[in-house]
Amino acid sequence: MKNHEHTDNDQFNFIRREHALFRSALNSSSAGVIITDNTQHDNPIIFCNDTFERMTGYKREEVIGHNCRLLQQGDRDQRARTEIRTALEADSSCRVRIRNYTKDGTLFHNEVHISPIWDNDGNVTHYIGIQHDITLQKKDEDMLKATSDMLNREIRNKNEILEENDEYLSSIVETIRQSIVVLSPEYKILGANQHFRKTFKVSAGETMGKSLFELGNGQWNIDELKLLLDQILPTSNPVLDYEVDHDFPYIGKKLMLLNAYQVESEGRYKDRILMAIEDITERRILELRKDDFLAIASHELKTPLTAIKGYVYIARQMLAAQPPSALSGVLDKTMNSIDRLNHLVAELLDVTRIEHGGIRLEFTLTAFDQLVEIAAADFADTFPDQKPTVSGATGCSLTIDTIHIRQVIDNLLSNSAKYSAAGSPLHIQLGRVGDFVKFSITDNGQGIKPEDQPYIFQRFFRARDIQNRYPGIGMGLYICDQIIRNHGGSLWIEESSPSGSTFSFTLPIKNR
Repeated sequence: MKNHEHTDNDQFNFIRREHALFRSALNSSSAGVIITDNTQHDNPIIFCNDTFERMTGYKREEVIGHNCRLLQQGDRDQRARTEIRTALEADSSCRVRIRNYTKDGTLFHNEVHISPIWDNDGNVTHYIGIQHDITLQKKDEDMLKATSDMLNREIRNKNEILEENDEYLSSIVETIRQSIVVLSPEYKILGANQHFRKTFKVSAGETMGKSLFELGNGQWNIDELKLLLDQILPTSNPVLDYEVDHDFPYIGKKLMLLNAYQVESEGRYKDRILMAIEDITERRILELRKDDFLAIASHELKTPLTAIKGYVYIARQMLAAQPPSALSGVLDKTMNSIDRLNHLVAELLDVTRIEHGGIRLEFTLTAFDQLVEIAAADFADTFPDQKPTVSGATGCSLTIDTIHIRQVIDNLLSNSAKYSAAGSPLHIQLGRVGDFVKFSITDNGQGIKPEDQPYIFQRFFRARDIQNRYPGIGMGLYICDQIIRNHGGSLWIEESSPSGSTFSFTLPIKNR
């Protein structure tokens, strides 16, 4: 018996070492590697190696559960995508060049080799994709052609351009609604636009030829600023978003934002510095007022709302024996209005907490499938004409903040119902992708326009065609996104068309 157990342990340890060696080998590859699960809906990604993360800028938890089209973002009209689709339908391999985009939207060119993985029954269960970044190769080709074209144009037009540039640049500088000054290598002022003179209430005679650090009452004579300016010409490193909080002559205490650049790296202006100065005093005040409003309004509104709801509840209890129907109806409407106000206040409080350090989470071990089933059942009880169906299962218990994850599920259900016709189906799909669980909800509503999709998870954003027809202040999806992010997952819109939308999120299975 002991020998049998010893053999099983040896076999288990061997498999575990082999698995670790396999993962280590993939992560050591200079190519990006992804594996997708062809047995699941939409063939989601279940593995990516370290090179893929570096190549795309996405973290592993941000791509697990997504289809590979995530990398093309909005650039869907590519012949390579058709070639890939044809190969997948034929259960065959393919090699294509395709335009992909990193997480921050930067274009890069990939040479991708996709191969199917077969099981013992002859079925394709997975696909493996090997990606090589050929951006530099293509960039060199494009740059060579662009350089040749540029040199030819410059030879033909150099004299004409030189004559027109001075007048053109001067007119631009004068019309910019920002203070602009041009500095010599010694930081003498060679030029200042009208906006600068008007903002600081100075004349051309008081600025031209003067040292920047001698202007006014020495407002720019700051050691840190000098060190930053000293690096511009030798290194071409700009000064970005440097703030100066100062009591200026004639205009009083202001907060100014400075950005400074070398005018050009080569040419007759290569030793000049262009500095832009923006007055952000009012902007900063408005930002502070906005944050104060969110905090104060939330707390000030919640206290009377709680009291009113208590009084209405008592009144309903007193009328429970023989309630006058008219009064009962009024009280019901009052309770509904108060519930809506309470929901608004709760969203304001959530936004305030997010802006001041994040939502506080209370993690407990929770059966995820059961949580979804209960949420769907509760929703069906409240809205009997729109009963959501649930298919699939994760079989997982997660360490999550149950209340906040339930808030996300309820919000997605509510949105799907709100923007769909009464009685139209709502479908929830559950599954496990790698070491994440995936939740998806699909409706037959009006969909979200492509131009609005990049902004739907931003605070206070509401699409223009929705604002006029549906109530709300555009904080629900923002709060949901922050909750999922704080759990180490990802929330995204999977698909959207005039006939409906699919929203999905993932949560890590690992215990905290």
